Amino acid sequence: MSDVKELEKRLKKKIKNFDKKYNLAEAKLGAAIQIANEREKVGITQADLAKRLNTTQSVISRIESGKQNLSLDMLQKIAEALGKRKVSVEFK
Repeated sequence: MSDVKELEKRLKKKIKNFDKKYNLAEAKLGAAIQIANEREKVGITQADLAKRLNTTQSVISRIESGKQNLSLDMLQKIAEALGKRKVSVEFK
């Protein structure tokens, strides 16, 4: 068994609702990375995006690190600030 699989097995035993918590963390980080990538594609800084959203650079930093919970409204505002028309959500 690989080290990663062994670690996952041990964590599942120790942490209640491990799969649920892992999936949530993965979704948050995935959104954060996508926002950062899109911002970089547009060629703007966190401060520039913050201005477009009428917020602070520190909020954008929290968003891009996955530490900020995001509403669909905020995701839509971010999309528009990055020149996108809409946000899509996917269930797997």
